[in-house]
Amino acid sequence: MDRFTELQIFAAVVENEGFSAGARKLGISSPVVTRAVADLEARLGIKLLTRTTRYVRVTDAGKRYFEDAKRILSDLADADEAATGINGEPSGQLAVTAPVLFGKLFVLPGILDYLQRYPKMDVNALFLDRTINLLEEGLDVGIRIGELADSSMHAIRVGTVRRLVCAAPEYIARNGAPQTPADLLHHTVITANGLNASNEWKFSNNITVRVRPRLSFSTNDAAIEAALAGFGITRLLSYQIAPYLADGRLKTLLSNADTKELPIHIVHREGRYASAKIRNFVDLMVERLQKDQALH
Repeated sequence: MDRFTELQIFAAVVENEGFSAGARKLGISSPVVTRAVADLEARLGIKLLTRTTRYVRVTDAGKRYFEDAKRILSDLADADEAATGINGEPSGQLAVTAPVLFGKLFVLPGILDYLQRYPKMDVNALFLDRTINLLEEGLDVGIRIGELADSSMHAIRVGTVRRLVCAAPEYIARNGAPQTPADLLHHTVITANGLNASNEWKFSNNITVRVRPRLSFSTNDAAIEAALAGFGITRLLSYQIAPYLADGRLKTLLSNADTKELPIHIVHREGRYASAKIRNFVDLMVERLQKDQALH
């Protein structure tokens, strides 16, 4: 069996957590899969997988080999795609990640547009309010809000947002509006434990207030609903509350206390070959996001 096929089979076993599941994924028999992995381990002289009656676990050496195998298989797929011509129609799968609410409001419409343009493509969208490693998770494209850490990823800036303190008019009428960040200590505070969440609210001029939330949520949506109900003051990103500021259901507070803008980037794996499926999706999203007034 050639080494490329061995890599494909080994990767399928790891990704599907079993020999039988890997065989089904590839459309081949389980004995062929078992023999291929055994031959691979024998040739390398190391144990890649630990087998039990119920589970297949990857050894430490196997984990490292799996990451290398995924990269090699991805490079080969990109090379094949490049060889078919830059104008070839994208086909296959694309994996995308973004923060939950940003994904719902801005990325999902772009994904639907992309799928309508390219009917041979499938998309797996992972919306999470935490930063994940694209390479480790096998993702192609990510949307990042905030300053980027040093990375081998290619990044394109598509907009900016700000953190805004806000409350419903009903709450302000009952409790008044804070005039300084320190006044927040005397108000009812709502927090969302989402992307880069912290009870330390940092403002311009090196002012930091450690708020004491009466109500904390795991999602931004829930914090918005509590604020709309007039329960208290919350702090969210400008795009998250833009519709409610526009119709007056929320009002900004301390608007001059924090002027820092947070960049929005699209990041993606470039590789040695330009991937049409990634390139077309990134181009589409860059155009959509750079035109959206809520992100500028």
